[in-house]
Amino acid sequence: MGLRTKFNLMLLVAALVGLGVFAAAATPVMNGLAQQEVLQDSRIMMEAAAGARTYTAGEIAPLLEPSLRTTFHPQAVSAYAAKKTLQVLQAQMSDYSYREAALNPTNLDDKASDWEADIINDFRDHPQKPEVSFVRHTAEGDSLVLARPLTAKPACLVCHSTAAAAPPTMIAIYGPQNGFGWKANEVIAAQIVSVPMSVPLASAAHGRLLLLITFAGVFLLLFVLLNLMLGFTVIEPINRMAHTAEAVSLGKMDTPEYSRAGSDQISKLSSAINRLRRSLQEALHMLSDE
Repeated sequence: MGLRTKFNLMLLVAALVGLGVFAAAATPVMNGLAQQEVLQDSRIMMEAAAGARTYTAGEIAPLLEPSLRTTFHPQAVSAYAAKKTLQVLQAQMSDYSYREAALNPTNLDDKASDWEADIINDFRDHPQKPEVSFVRHTAEGDSLVLARPLTAKPACLVCHSTAAAAPPTMIAIYGPQNGFGWKANEVIAAQIVSVPMSVPLASAAHGRLLLLITFAGVFLLLFVLLNLMLGFTVIEPINRMAHTAEAVSLGKMDTPEYSRAGSDQISKLSSAINRLRRSLQEALHMLSDE
């Protein structure tokens, strides 16, 4: 096995070990960055929903309020506006699921499930908490969840304090049993964005693959450069010195010397071989003269 082969094998082993260590270290980092990216997108969805809520409550609801006694317009409800707005976003972000889950909603489609109710109750117990995010494990797979609390504003109590105070047109649609008894500034619901973990994991895998390809490309470039440098500075000089030494050992004293300028180890070795050759040549001349 030649010197170049041994060197390349050592370089290959070092690259494989480095690649494995790099991949192992990059996995949690890339997963964390991907999750943060997904959470940031979820926060953008939350802000879009909040903007729709604020606009509806401040601009649309006052315009439609005079007609509530004769016609109930869901467009005047901020939750309705938020969900409609998010439907537009979800057309571009189909993996993202948005819900406004409530403990006591007017529309039972918005009734909180057990795990959603736990989130709302946690916000009630910790009113200073602005949001929560966690990974939810289910039989269908893991999901990344971001939630923010929704509190009852004074304007909400016009429809949600008691059934008697609510517009008859709303009662006609939803009935008098649900969505009442709200208190001002009480956490009554939560905005919840859910994303399958496959989304951030796929993003992390893509980023990790790009990094590994970059790592492999850098290694390949170093491999070529190191082999070229090894060939010019070590392998070729050693081959020439080995050829000279072998020829002299076979009695071919007319073999040209190989001289390498410089003060490195290869240069010193070439000088030493040349001195040895000349010493041997002089010794042979002395023996032949006798």
